[in-house]
Amino acid sequence: MDDSLTSQNLDLKQRQLKSENKILRISFVGSTLFLLSECLAAFFTHSQAVLMDCVYDLVDLAMLGPFMILVPKLYKPVTERWPYGFAQIESLFIIIKCGLLLFLDIQLLTDSVALILDGGHIVNAGAVAAFELFVSVSCVAMYLVLRNMNRHFSSPTVNAELYIWKLDAYSTGGVGLAFLIQLILQFTPLSFVVPYIDPAIAIFMALILAREPIMMIWDAVKSLILAAPGKDVMEQIRSKAEDILKGYDLYIDFLDVVKTGRKIWVDVYITQKDDMLSISSLKLAHDEIVARLKPEYQDVFVELIPEIEPDKLPG
Repeated sequence: MDDSLTSQNLDLKQRQLKSENKILRISFVGSTLFLLSECLAAFFTHSQAVLMDCVYDLVDLAMLGPFMILVPKLYKPVTERWPYGFAQIESLFIIIKCGLLLFLDIQLLTDSVALILDGGHIVNAGAVAAFELFVSVSCVAMYLVLRNMNRHFSSPTVNAELYIWKLDAYSTGGVGLAFLIQLILQFTPLSFVVPYIDPAIAIFMALILAREPIMMIWDAVKSLILAAPGKDVMEQIRSKAEDILKGYDLYIDFLDVVKTGRKIWVDVYITQKDDMLSISSLKLAHDEIVARLKPEYQDVFVELIPEIEPDKLPG
């Protein structure tokens, strides 16, 4: 790869690093402000639903701070000491963060079930509804701002932050509407269900919110153990590589793809019809494959490896 292309890649990575740091800082400040307001609201209203929002934001904030220190290391080049860079540490952070969220989710779920079995409790529905709807609108605004800043690149950590803001917007909006309904039910023959609304909302939120952490933990575990990505990703990479290699009379014998955090490592074991191998052609093919994969996989590393004992010979 020539010097100008290398310089462009370094400039791009520097811009991405600055953008990611800026997004995480804004998210950190926003999360801190919302956490303080939710803690006060949970204390004064004694609402399980508000408490769940508070706990989720607390975990997010606790993990976001240390990760902001790690982000610059994710953009450092790989070395012999760190052959995969710090990409796997990002996966480890996601496992810890989502694991804590899942644990607290289960804890709040059991507490809410116990509260229902004890006869429920009554909260100030008007105050909770007003607070939750205000927070929902604020979360939508924060989500739109961060998504606009993130439109030129993507990373697992930033995507996780965007997901949490979107989730907060949906959950707080739903909770606010539910408590508005409670205000109406207080003056109807269904007023007997009012004490159960707050814990019931908390249970519903816990069940809905449990799905995403489980999926993110599974993806991070696969990344941590260097498992191959999904079949669709494998086929897409194989198809793009084959199209380019055929132009150089090269053929894929075996494809080894590993995803670690935000990085994808592609080892293409190649064969040819004769014993002569042009290094310049190999370099051109390599650069074309990287250029073809870059739009979809920003941090992709490609190696073309001549196979000395191929499983199959090209026809």
